[in-house]
Amino acid sequence: NPHKTSWERSSGINAEYGVIMAAGAQQDMINRMVAGAVEAMEASVDAELEKLDKMDEDDLEAIRERRIKQMQKAQEKKQEYKNLGHGTYDTITNEKEYFEISKKSDRVVCLFYIDTSFRCKIVDKHLSQLANKHYETRFIRLNAEKAPFLTERLKIQVMPTILMAKDSTVCDRIVGFTDLGNSDNFPTSLLEWRIARSKCINYSGDLSRPPVEEVKEKKMVNIQRNLRQEEFSSDSELDD
Repeated sequence: NPHKTSWERSSGINAEYGVIMAAGAQQDMINRMVAGAVEAMEASVDAELEKLDKMDEDDLEAIRERRIKQMQKAQEKKQEYKNLGHGTYDTITNEKEYFEISKKSDRVVCLFYIDTSFRCKIVDKHLSQLANKHYETRFIRLNAEKAPFLTERLKIQVMPTILMAKDSTVCDRIVGFTDLGNSDNFPTSLLEWRIARSKCINYSGDLSRPPVEEVKEKKMVNIQRNLRQEEFSSDSELDD
């Protein structure tokens, strides 16, 4: 502005200079922080390398033997689980089988289903995959109509219901698809995460948030079912 006084022009220049200086100081601080982090990382790597350099053949052999023992122990445990039926997704036929399995296996995931429920068949697909992946847990399914005592005792009314049990005690349940995005199109990873929150399977991911933000519905669904099956948008209930 040609009408500004020399003092005003000088003040404006000084303000701009001050902003530039402040930005430069902030960048210098960031650079120092990054440099410090890099130095700390390098120091940690150097320490590990130095530790390795000081190891002799006996130390390395001891590490190898320890690792072999860990692998052998893990394999023995897996075989023990396999002998108990872990690694498969099996249909049991009565309540007695449920109690026997709960006594033998520390962690059990059981689907209570009915034959006419389409959503139960969706859960079957996902649990079959998880059973093969999580040998540490026993995965089973039980027809609720053939287990009236257990169904009433556990107050199971909606199909599908997935029960999670630890040390013969029910610790959690998934009723319908409410916890699974209210969608028939949920991914296996979401069910896996939900079961893991009950500590019924081993899980290395983040338990504080689901692995997917939302479950997207398929644009077109073409499903044939008879009149005895439930409506597609709702869960089946057992008759009183």
